Amino acid sequence: MLIEEISVQDLHALGTDVTLIDVREADEWEFARVGHARHIPLSTVPDHLDAFSGEPTYVMCKVGGRSLRACEYAAAHGKQVVNVTGGILAWLAADYDVDRGSDV
Repeated sequence: MLIEEISVQDLHALGTDVTLIDVREADEWEFARVGHARHIPLSTVPDHLDAFSGEPTYVMCKVGGRSLRACEYAAAHGKQVVNVTGGILAWLAADYDVDRGSDV
């Protein structure tokens, strides 16, 4: 199954009016996250397919591997998804804004 991909630069250019899901674990989410992202750990994706409601839904993780697996699962269930290549590490390297800690 071929999954569409997007760079963090192109995702950033889309602004905050997109559906973005972060599938990293809770401790990774606490460390740094994109402000408008929704946290759904990879292991819980099957229970939260309704969250993949964007047209498309963008999915990120640390570098792109787990988000690709989440995309493959969601796509197999009829969802339109795009994998964010480079993940949060690429987002941080590009020096884009992030939220940190549990103050959300």
